[in-house]
Amino acid sequence: MNNGLLQIKIKQRLNKLASFDYDNLECWQIAEAFNKAQIEWVRRQVYGYNLRKEGAEQSIGLVDDLRILLKSQTLASAKKSGFYEGTLPSDYLYYVRADVMATKGCCTEPRRMTVYEAEEANIGILLNTETKNPNFEWAETLSTLIGNKIRIYTNDQFDISNINLVYYRVSAEIQIINCINPNTGTVYTKDQICEFKDDIAEIILDGAAAILAGDIESMNQYQRESQNVQNNT
Repeated sequence: MNNGLLQIKIKQRLNKLASFDYDNLECWQIAEAFNKAQIEWVRRQVYGYNLRKEGAEQSIGLVDDLRILLKSQTLASAKKSGFYEGTLPSDYLYYVRADVMATKGCCTEPRRMTVYEAEEANIGILLNTETKNPNFEWAETLSTLIGNKIRIYTNDQFDISNINLVYYRVSAEIQIINCINPNTGTVYTKDQICEFKDDIAEIILDGAAAILAGDIESMNQYQRESQNVQNNT
């Protein structure tokens, strides 16, 4: 969906096509609302609507919808006391898994480890628990996320030769040509269109229209577009 059509659709849903009711919508307002709705849509797909109800890969449809955001990247890592640490990519959004290869002593052939994500608060207990601590023979280890780092624990029992992170990246924000970037005050010189499929773009567009309707206190349009988002997510 190109940005010209996107703007027309949003204005149409707000009954603002060739109309001067409320305030005229600037192109940067449309882009900001769409980018906000895009972030909200991605989070709903990953975490679901209900508390603690994960949703990222619970159906083939969700896998297909989110595949464009899945990314794999090998991280440079540094050895610390008891763990290896790598910096998360700049476009990191949500964790999926870590693929780790390890070696030990004369076992120079890298061995794939099963990595269990753990809470940083519990890492002291887990490292001292015989059945849960990192173990090269069982090919199992632990990982935690802290700040912008990922830690792979070894208890100094083996070495990590490779850390490959699979994650959801931040979706590309739309940019409308000749529109001002409110963050920098510069003018965009080219379009950046929505990277999602058109059926998903339509849902995000309804979310953006609901955001704008709330901003201009147009409650009828807000309720209608919000309902469309809920029915199609």
